[in-house]
Amino acid sequence: MLDTPSLPHYFSAEHEEFRASLRDFVSREITPHVHAWDEAETFPRDLYQRIARLGVLGIGYPEALGGTPADLFFHIITAEEMARSGSGGVSASLLSHTISLPPIARYGSQALQQRIVPAVLSGEKIAALAVTEPGGGSDVAALKTTAVLEGDHYVVNGEKVFITSGMRADYFTVAVRTDPANQGAGGVSALMIEADSPGLTRTPLKKMGWWSSDTAQLRFDNVRVPVAHLLGVENQGFKVFMNNFNGERLGMSAQACMFAQVCLQEATDWARERQTFGQPLSQRQVIRHKLVDMAMKIEAARSLVYELAWQVEHHHGDSAHLVARTCMAKILSTQAMQFCADQAVQILGGMGFMRGTRSERIYREVKVMMIGGGSEEIMKDLAARQLGI
Repeated sequence: MLDTPSLPHYFSAEHEEFRASLRDFVSREITPHVHAWDEAETFPRDLYQRIARLGVLGIGYPEALGGTPADLFFHIITAEEMARSGSGGVSASLLSHTISLPPIARYGSQALQQRIVPAVLSGEKIAALAVTEPGGGSDVAALKTTAVLEGDHYVVNGEKVFITSGMRADYFTVAVRTDPANQGAGGVSALMIEADSPGLTRTPLKKMGWWSSDTAQLRFDNVRVPVAHLLGVENQGFKVFMNNFNGERLGMSAQACMFAQVCLQEATDWARERQTFGQPLSQRQVIRHKLVDMAMKIEAARSLVYELAWQVEHHHGDSAHLVARTCMAKILSTQAMQFCADQAVQILGGMGFMRGTRSERIYREVKVMMIGGGSEEIMKDLAARQLGI
């Protein structure tokens, strides 16, 4: 009753076969270990290669680069089933390539694609996205990191912060300013920078949640990057990152719905087992109403996510409308996650305050989901502009 609904108009038999194999992997290889990995603030690096053997990392990439061509619903399933473990940290780092690799696969030279993409999709190497700056946040057009052309290299100086997989990554997709005279979107470019480049230093950051995901601050001090590592056209990188964000936000929306569902399931199981004054908590009307409120918010958010995914996959609707709906989906789904995490912790009572329950972990991770990929306030403002409000 509380599981992900089977919706044949969105998911085919092939989709469900993939879901079943990934769910089995997550239940065996990830879920039993997430608490220990959280406490250790890391997880085994070989997990990348293990999940790569399922084809998960290669979803949506060309076969010639080691990937598996797939529609958007395979990405939705991946986001959902990874979130089923109840650990945002593992999902964030293990799937950091989903936001860093597309610009390389789409805009990099053929030589760059052949060298980097297969290695990442096999789990041998790790890729990360580096856009956010200490003073910038979601305002990509205002970034300060510079890349000055000197001969056949760019010389990069500046800082990036809150970079997921920042300590482990082998490759960074970095937003830089290549035209100092243009302080807006027009002066932004995308570069692929190797993590072992001289002058690049990394500092680990401590966080409220996502403990098992390494997060770093990067500093570029006269880092020399070959011109061949430019992704796309110089000074036209803003669109590269904006298109990337839309996919990230849709994936986060699907994740948030599943995190909310995990909270609902844990709260329901607890309410059925916990006895108060001779009766299970689930027999108390106030608790049953809380559970129904949680289920309603999940259903509403997930319905929007699935419908939006169908529209994007079938190019149904103009781009402004789809961007606005993507913003709405992220807001609605992360609000559902926030509500369900709060209610689950309340229903679990003292146990909800204890480390080790899934609801406690998700409660700590709510805010990064509401802020990461574009804060709720930014999403509303962007949606308003797209709708002409």
